[in-house]
Amino acid sequence: MQIDELASSNDPLLQPFKLKHLTLKNRIMSTSHACGLDENGLTGNKYQAYHEEKARGGLALTMFGGSASVAPDSLWPSGQVDVSTDAIIPLFEQFTAKVHHHGCALMCQISHLGRRAECYAGDWLPAIGPSPIRETLHRSFPKTMDRYDIDRVIKAYGAAARRCQDGGLDGIETLGSGHLIGQFLSPYTNHRTDEFGGSLENRCRFGLMVYEEIRRQVGNDFIVGFRFVVDEKGGDHLNFEDCIRIAYLFESSGLIDFFNGIYGNIDTEIALAVDNMPGMASPNAPWLKRVGEFKQHVGLPVFHAARITDIATARYAITENLLDMVAMTRAHIADPQIVNKLVAGQEDRIRPCVGATHCMSANRPTCLHNPATGRELKLPQVITPSEQRNRRVVVVGAGPAGLEAARVSAERGHQVILFEASTQPGGQVIIASGGSWRRELAGVIDWRVSEIARLGVGLRMNTLAGVKEVMAERPDVVIIATGGLPDTDFLEGGELCTTSWDLLTGQVPIENDVIIYDGTGRHVGPLCAEKITSAGYVATLVGIDGLLAPELVYSERVVWRRQIFEQGVDTLFDHRLTSVSREDEGLRACFTCELNGSETVRYTEQMVVEVGTQPVDELYQQLRSDSINDGVTDIDALLSGSSQVGSTTADDTFELHRIGDAVASRNIAAATLDALRLCSVM
Repeated sequence: MQIDELASSNDPLLQPFKLKHLTLKNRIMSTSHACGLDENGLTGNKYQAYHEEKARGGLALTMFGGSASVAPDSLWPSGQVDVSTDAIIPLFEQFTAKVHHHGCALMCQISHLGRRAECYAGDWLPAIGPSPIRETLHRSFPKTMDRYDIDRVIKAYGAAARRCQDGGLDGIETLGSGHLIGQFLSPYTNHRTDEFGGSLENRCRFGLMVYEEIRRQVGNDFIVGFRFVVDEKGGDHLNFEDCIRIAYLFESSGLIDFFNGIYGNIDTEIALAVDNMPGMASPNAPWLKRVGEFKQHVGLPVFHAARITDIATARYAITENLLDMVAMTRAHIADPQIVNKLVAGQEDRIRPCVGATHCMSANRPTCLHNPATGRELKLPQVITPSEQRNRRVVVVGAGPAGLEAARVSAERGHQVILFEASTQPGGQVIIASGGSWRRELAGVIDWRVSEIARLGVGLRMNTLAGVKEVMAERPDVVIIATGGLPDTDFLEGGELCTTSWDLLTGQVPIENDVIIYDGTGRHVGPLCAEKITSAGYVATLVGIDGLLAPELVYSERVVWRRQIFEQGVDTLFDHRLTSVSREDEGLRACFTCELNGSETVRYTEQMVVEVGTQPVDELYQQLRSDSINDGVTDIDALLSGSSQVGSTTADDTFELHRIGDAVASRNIAAATLDALRLCSVM
């Protein structure tokens, strides 16, 4: 036995686990989530490929269908699997066969949203709930459920479970905590005075009846679990002791086979982003200890997912008997090959989840760190060697786009030279990771630097590459990833302003009173405000948009809203900066209201401007005329997954492309996607 194999065989994470009759081959799983790849509620090829890639990567159990709908009044406008009709069964059969082929189990989460449903989705049915209490986040006013509604929904749960069984799935779970079963459990949302409200036992009645109906339809052999809140943080919500008492009732019923522990409530954006699905602003595995404590009180197996992003933490959870199965859901979005790499003794090669929560955006489940995720039918998760290997590829610029281009090109078997003008790779990510809660973003760079070193890429730092340096490498392909620079030329008086980069990197001192103009709605504006106030100075943030950071996903946006509020930053939105001039009072900043065209003048000691970047493309323009393709990237070929102009024959002829912010000011996800889809077929 090889040393790596011996280590793997002794790894607690790689030990099998028996769940009822089902043997899971290791202790690593992915929990259900609304991945956004459904097609009209059906699990088509895109959806299946996303989960099959995790199965191919070696994990033991993948769960899907976050909030899969059991009834037509349990809808959001998009993103849910529909288990309310038999049309789903043939697709489940296909899905199961694909996942089982890789030795992985497959389960679905079925649920009724209750008051979280949106009454203007689908057929515009009213939301329902145990009591007519509106949820802040999803905004519907629910109808109080009568006995007809209760009986109807209970039967719908059972029928949905039966469809999952008929489709060959290994099991299902229902979701409490904020969804309908949880709404009955919590005194915050259940104000009923009948047999379904009041005492804890009465509040459990609906959920127990749901499980009784599920068992009636699927029998005792099918695996049935409960994604269960172990603590809603108390107050008007359930506390830990309440949840233990509820767990005893469900466990003693004999109706369920496992608990899948979650924490907190999901009634608001801040609760969802900080407690229930924590991101970069939260510590790693924030609720592992609490769920581990819960496990000591119950006899059923316990699973858990909440920002468990690294193997060391996952291994600790199993070793210390805090969990029976450890869920690394977002970690598998970043790298579905986690288990394969662990088995192969390549733990150091796992692409880390940095908690950026890009996968929770409208573009879910795409990952800014891994552009292949969610695009498995078009882009590879594992790069294979090219038939045209050993081409000479020169990449200029070692930001995320350039590093990804170098990594993928080297994986394809090409000889890669990477030029970088500064003293360290990373580009704008170095600046972006400097804030109080975004430091893990540096992992996007660190992992790629490690990979290109392993692959033998020639990284040449402190080299401002020009035409001479590029052509000296006799390249077959040149990729320009030189990024962009802050733009102040758009503005009358722009020369009087401080760029966001200069402020964030400390190139200029911070004055006592600073106005930040945010023309992008991204991270940079609030990041500047944080730096200014943390240094003890006064910041005012003026934005062209109608709200703070609209380009960000809700989980990032809500953290910045909290930060701005706590730091006492004055804000003004819907205003465009039109000019800056110097007067006796300091800098005179003139703003025009986007709503009615009125003018506002403010005085400040320092004007910080953030309006994105303009491409640094001089080298690209100089090389175009000598390239075989005039620097044009064929969009049709790019989107179809075809190669561009192909291999060159003349020694002095090369293919030229540019990617990332060297094309236009965008984000990390766009930069890495540019690189992957260009270079994976090169």
